[in-house]
Amino acid sequence: MVPTLTLKNIGQIKSAELAFGDLTVFVGPQASGKSVALQWLKLIADTGQIQQALSDYGLDWSKNVPQFLDLYFGEGMRGIWKDGASEVAWNDNPTDVPSRLSRMQRSKKETVFLIPAQRVLTLREGWPRPFGDYSSGDPYAVRAFSEKLRLLMEQELGSGDAVFPKSNRLKAEYRKLLDETVFLHFRLAVDRMRSQKRLVLGQEKEHEPLPYMVWSAGQREFVPLMLGLYWLMPPAKVPRRNDIEWVIIEEPEMGLHPRAIGIVLLLVLELLHRGYRVCVSTHSPQVLDLVWVLQALRKSRSLPESLLRVFSAPKTPGLVEVAKDALTKECKVFFFEGYGGCTRDITGLDPAALDATERTWGGMLE
Repeated sequence: MVPTLTLKNIGQIKSAELAFGDLTVFVGPQASGKSVALQWLKLIADTGQIQQALSDYGLDWSKNVPQFLDLYFGEGMRGIWKDGASEVAWNDNPTDVPSRLSRMQRSKKETVFLIPAQRVLTLREGWPRPFGDYSSGDPYAVRAFSEKLRLLMEQELGSGDAVFPKSNRLKAEYRKLLDETVFLHFRLAVDRMRSQKRLVLGQEKEHEPLPYMVWSAGQREFVPLMLGLYWLMPPAKVPRRNDIEWVIIEEPEMGLHPRAIGIVLLLVLELLHRGYRVCVSTHSPQVLDLVWVLQALRKSRSLPESLLRVFSAPKTPGLVEVAKDALTKECKVFFFEGYGGCTRDITGLDPAALDATERTWGGMLE
């Protein structure tokens, strides 16, 4: 069954009919509703877990839906839902949103892991901020992601070997490519400034470590993303984390050179290989390049080595398996028009399409 999400009169979205693939990409101008749609996906799938987390941290919405929406989407977002006009349906089943949000749901299972666009805010002086360190008006997605990273650092990565490269996190091929494109042969490690732990970059022992604020913009953007990928790819034999079925990554390209973006997209294929369903919002045509290439290679029945050649990645047995699996996955692309607009399925990405939106890949090729 193809998962579907329908949104009507939700914030800036007039109508969105979204049928998800194994890899689903959202494109469109700023503030067109991409992030809102992805946050609704998590909210509908994980209502009980979100309510429980908010309650555990002492946040009370008193069964008031507008207050809950401010807590979840962020301060000032309560108007995103309009009684009598807004509608949400999951897998073609209409959802009574006011009733669902005003009472505690039974399921406490988390199935959607969301890596937000504001992930750079999760590190304060190089260490993940706890959930309670944020204002109650900050979006839930940022707070929850930050808390996941804090627990990861405290419980799994905070002592011992370097955080990057780390032998039991990510395949050796990915580590080598990231070393060449993002870290530039620096190692990421845990240091102490007085009594405070922090992440630093360093090369050799005789050199002073580089604190968070002097990292490059790309490194500051990428490290929280990488830690999120660490969380999703546990070192145990189990390929996936707990009950997580969906991974949402907002704007994975932020701050990165095109070569580094390519490696991030290769890691997206690794997530698909591990059985996650992945959703990406982006302003980068390079992400759509990946979708176009996957479709073209599958149509021509090309070998998986052809896909690795696109990434200039080594043709090792492990990566060949990832590429082989990627060529079997279903991809979908949706364009969000902007305020008061609708979504449009432009999965074909045909440069000769009569529809200008598809022909220009949602305006990215203009």
